[in-house]
Amino acid sequence: MLDGLVLDDARVEAICNSLRAVAAQDEPVGEGRAAWDQPAGLHIERVRTPWGVIGVIDESRPNVTADAGALCLKSGNAVSWRGGSGSFHSSGVIHECLVAGLAEAGLPKDAIQRVPTRERAAVSEMLTMVDTIDVIVPRGGKSLVGLVQREARVPVFAHLEGIVHIYIDPSADLETAKRVVLNAKTRRTGICGAAECLLVHKEAREMGQALVDMLVENGVEMRSEGLRGSQEATEDDWGREYLDMVMAARVVEEIDGAIAHIRTYGSQHTDCIIAEDADAVTLFFTRLDSAILMHNASTQFADGGEFGMGAEIGIATGKMHARGPVGAAQLTSFKYIVRGDGTVRS
Repeated sequence: MLDGLVLDDARVEAICNSLRAVAAQDEPVGEGRAAWDQPAGLHIERVRTPWGVIGVIDESRPNVTADAGALCLKSGNAVSWRGGSGSFHSSGVIHECLVAGLAEAGLPKDAIQRVPTRERAAVSEMLTMVDTIDVIVPRGGKSLVGLVQREARVPVFAHLEGIVHIYIDPSADLETAKRVVLNAKTRRTGICGAAECLLVHKEAREMGQALVDMLVENGVEMRSEGLRGSQEATEDDWGREYLDMVMAARVVEEIDGAIAHIRTYGSQHTDCIIAEDADAVTLFFTRLDSAILMHNASTQFADGGEFGMGAEIGIATGKMHARGPVGAAQLTSFKYIVRGDGTVRS
């Protein structure tokens, strides 16, 4: 939690860079997604259109204030944002900066609104404002997202927990695996793209042990099954989002065992395979339906900025509309523009 609240010079500069990146993107609203002619004489276009008012409920990350404001503005939406108590003051200052920028640009200052209270009642109120808010985006832990999904009458675009797995195939290159796994776990443990579980094919057990030993040497508490770690893993360690220097590890019989484990305990956020065998990679990508699937790359890249979106309002793990990092283009719906020339239906 404390890591998410930090606003040092580097974090502030990162926020500024995200704003600049979003500003430099093409306008998504009005963009044609498809066009075709019908024999009756109709020309039909499907174009992007804003959702309307997006309600963002965030627990503890002040940068979400800037990201949500920029992305919603870029996509032609207004945003009503309610931050968490931990980031109440810092997020308030960021909001003031955004409003000042809107005024300077001659844009409506109400396009980026802040709900100025710590009271939980404000969340419950937002969830029922069907005449005002078009969609809710919760950014927080499992309890917040669960509350929103249970009580919301407004449609929900959920950013769920990141129970992120890395599978080590027998064909994996050890040096590649070391580099990727260490970065995926330890670069920043408190983000949703941090790896939480290492799955090792039984024929790669020696490589898996080397990875576990490396992680322990770098301060990670390893809870392992079938490998020597800091302590024996229990059932509670599977499907766990630690957000800390703790990681689970397990030996599986084969790639199908890894896929079954991820299907059972994963959150369909981000999962990765370390392998040189193209057939294994294809099987992993085909049989899993996580929003983001990676090959030989750190799961810490599960981020809208790293995907070229400038920023993200969240990583959607559902199957409706957009999935994965949600940038400006994903904050739009679409409408059909139909043109005729006095055309009538027979």
